[in-house]
Amino acid sequence: MAPAIVWIALFTLLTLGMLWGFAALWFRLALPSPWRQFTLGLWGLLTLGLVVLGLEVSVTAGRDWSAPIGQMLLLVVLMTWWFRLRPSHDRPWADDVVHMATGEVEGNRLTLHHVRNFDWRTRDEAKVCWERRHYDLDRLDSVDMIVSSWGRPGIAHVMVSFGFGGDEFVVFSVEVRRQRGERFSEIGGFFRQYELAIVASDERDAVRLRSNVRGEQVRLFRITMPRHAMRSLILAYVDEANRLRESPRFYNTIFANCSTLVFAMARRIGAGLPLDYRMLVTDRLPDYAFAMGGLWRGHSLNELVDRGNIVERAHQAHDDPAFSRRIRHAVPGWEALS
Repeated sequence: MAPAIVWIALFTLLTLGMLWGFAALWFRLALPSPWRQFTLGLWGLLTLGLVVLGLEVSVTAGRDWSAPIGQMLLLVVLMTWWFRLRPSHDRPWADDVVHMATGEVEGNRLTLHHVRNFDWRTRDEAKVCWERRHYDLDRLDSVDMIVSSWGRPGIAHVMVSFGFGGDEFVVFSVEVRRQRGERFSEIGGFFRQYELAIVASDERDAVRLRSNVRGEQVRLFRITMPRHAMRSLILAYVDEANRLRESPRFYNTIFANCSTLVFAMARRIGAGLPLDYRMLVTDRLPDYAFAMGGLWRGHSLNELVDRGNIVERAHQAHDDPAFSRRIRHAVPGWEALS
């Protein structure tokens, strides 16, 4: 009985591995046609053939090990290819991620290179503008969490905005670094299809793109945080961005995305944040922040969510230089700007 159970368990796991291998080849195999289609078809036929062989011999001849051995050999070849894949900065990147943020600090002066300040006409077309900007860290006095969702259950994009004196803001966003003409796929994010990027943007770029151009639901929440922690967090972003520029990484839908990377940085600067499923179900991140006491105090979560909806105000302030101030009107914690 024991050998039969071992055979069944191993055969099942290897079959699942073969199916995973087909998905890995589908999303990551970079071969020209028709070689790509040939390789995918061959892997599919081998997977099916070994499954049929395994089922047949289990019925007619007992637990023959030829099918599991064949599966293991194929998976060894596949994994040799898989672990030789390397992230790169040298690809034909889409215009909005062609540069990544980097920065340095001299005293209290933060300099960010390649701050994106696009004027988006459509979701794919924009007036391109990359800038070098300087920020006085002594004026850093606010942190906001911006959550943008587009109708897919459980999925949202999370950005963090740092404010300086209530009139100057920079948004940090952990992005998929897409190649020109490439679309994002959550499933592809499991299979090393994309590199990771940290982008620093003007709010009239990053926020307006999502609220006014893409038609997403965008909510802004002011974070309760002492000034020394704000400074530590923005410097953590800069350090992470500089490291990423030196050593490229793959994006991963679970382990290296817009929320888990921020979570890792927050823990690195001493925030005692427990692991929670809402770090992965990103449209529930405001619930998590509220439970941790991180959102502006004195309001219920429903009130924070309702008053944090900035879409209508963003449309009204579309071309206004005071865009950042106007979208914060009535947001809890920002009453002084009203």
